[in-house]
Amino acid sequence: MTQKTILIATTNTGKLEELTALLGPVGQGIRWMTLRDFPNIPEVIEDGQTFCDNARKKALGYAKATGVWTIADDSGLVIDALDGAPGVFSARYAADECDSPNRCELDRANYEKVLRKLNDVPDEQRTARFQCHLCLASPDNVLLEATGTVEGVVIRQAKGENGFGYDPIFYIPSLKKTAAQLENHEKNMISHRGNAIRHFKPLLEHLINK
Repeated sequence: MTQKTILIATTNTGKLEELTALLGPVGQGIRWMTLRDFPNIPEVIEDGQTFCDNARKKALGYAKATGVWTIADDSGLVIDALDGAPGVFSARYAADECDSPNRCELDRANYEKVLRKLNDVPDEQRTARFQCHLCLASPDNVLLEATGTVEGVVIRQAKGENGFGYDPIFYIPSLKKTAAQLENHEKNMISHRGNAIRHFKPLLEHLINK
């Protein structure tokens, strides 16, 4: 397998570890980089209307800025009773209420805002899903895309200490746990990002073996 350099459009080393773990042997044939390796390039603004829009914009934008194939994803929580909100605004849903630079504090403000908005919604109508759209682009065009989801319900009180974002309020009935109560290996087996990567993996393997 010819080694290929690929940029992951994130500064989050945890996301890089998660991705390479899920890709397994395919990932071993790749030299991985993150945005930490390119500290001077401008940030690509995520202003798309869908997860797909944002993933494509980030992948193409950073690929053009660096000259390196780039994988980007956009993901978030889609709640039926809120007409799909917080959706593409998941990461900054409560930004108007919480100006803390601390990611954990903003995460908590985000899910607490969701709980307030769903306060009068009956349990049977609190269905939701995490969605992830994954995109690989060269500096010239989109090369690969994949989507993954995981279904659940929004509970009324946060539970669990693992994970991040909305994980403490996202309950998975088949596992009888919230996403924040899962161990990392359990989460990777069922998560929206894990499901997207499993669709993405054979496509990437085929592409880099051409």
